[in-house]
Amino acid sequence: MLGFQPYETFQLLIESGGTDRANTLLVAACDAYVRRGQPHALEVQQFQELATRLFPTAAPAARRKAAGTLGRSEHLSPALERLVVENIGEDLIMFLEEAPALSDETMVGLAGTADADVCAALARRGDLSNVALAKLFQLNSRKVYRSLAANRSIRPRGPYLNALARSAQMDHKVAASLAVRSDFDTGLLAPAFFDLEEEHRIKVIEAFALRKTPDAPIKRTIEQVSVAKEELTRALMKLFSENRRPEVTRLLHQISGLDEIRCGQIAHDVSGGALFVVLRAFGLTSQDGLKVLIHATSHEETDRSGALATYARLFQNVSPDAMAFMLSAWRGEVNLLDLSKPQYRPFSEEVSQRPAAAGASTRDPAIDHAVSALERIGARRAS
Repeated sequence: MLGFQPYETFQLLIESGGTDRANTLLVAACDAYVRRGQPHALEVQQFQELATRLFPTAAPAARRKAAGTLGRSEHLSPALERLVVENIGEDLIMFLEEAPALSDETMVGLAGTADADVCAALARRGDLSNVALAKLFQLNSRKVYRSLAANRSIRPRGPYLNALARSAQMDHKVAASLAVRSDFDTGLLAPAFFDLEEEHRIKVIEAFALRKTPDAPIKRTIEQVSVAKEELTRALMKLFSENRRPEVTRLLHQISGLDEIRCGQIAHDVSGGALFVVLRAFGLTSQDGLKVLIHATSHEETDRSGALATYARLFQNVSPDAMAFMLSAWRGEVNLLDLSKPQYRPFSEEVSQRPAAAGASTRDPAIDHAVSALERIGARRAS
């Protein structure tokens, strides 16, 4: 079969033999093509004509085997890709994930099938064309969006950014995939905040550091309560120190307007991230806010000082207006996609994406001193 010379012989064998002969020829021809290496254009055309004739005459099992073998080739034309897709059967997903390259014609055709499993496998590829990508984003499928969110070769910009942000609000797995991406504005994950791990919640808050935000409707409510910051601080410290979290839930419901279920999540969030958003939104400074967090959080001893230092830094870098905007996002009053407008983008990529380790290595000694003092106060009051 070297060089696929004489093809007339294959044609005679096809015509004179039965199904068994066609099965053998098909599998042997596909194996020879894969082993051939880089074929000439004429050889591709000849093999394509041969395969197009052999596949329909072979038995289903032989077609699947031959398609699986042919799918390993790095030199498939769109027509040969179509033969593989049509005949490989249950191994189609594996072919889509492992094929070195796929033509635009094949990708667009598969995206148009709207098969969730097939399209999800296609969405994991790193060589998606713009046309295929647009078709995938049009599908209403969680499987597809989970693959798209995890695909680092897709740049979340424009309508793709909007689509991923909306999907994250409804699917925690999409939100988790986007939270670990350095090219995604984690501020857009505010509505999915309570579905995220603690470290990713911190990333969402950090996305608002040194950043302007649109006016939040909840600011009118906050202005009425802001005159009673000291009373609010004392009340929260007392309730958390006595572990009266249901009463904290009712208090947060009264002052924030959030529904009681959400307030319950905030009150029982021992990591402190959700509570920080409320405290900072109502204008508490690091001095008062850390007093409340000391009593509300429940970290291991080795993690406690680091967590409190992180919140001390956030009190400095995140404005009350930004956290008020986040509260309004939890109440469904704002359009998070406004954050993608130029005037509301992060002050600098370095600030909004600063690694946690870098922040710890440059910690202000004054913050360490304040955190240690607050811990001693909390320990005395607990005893």
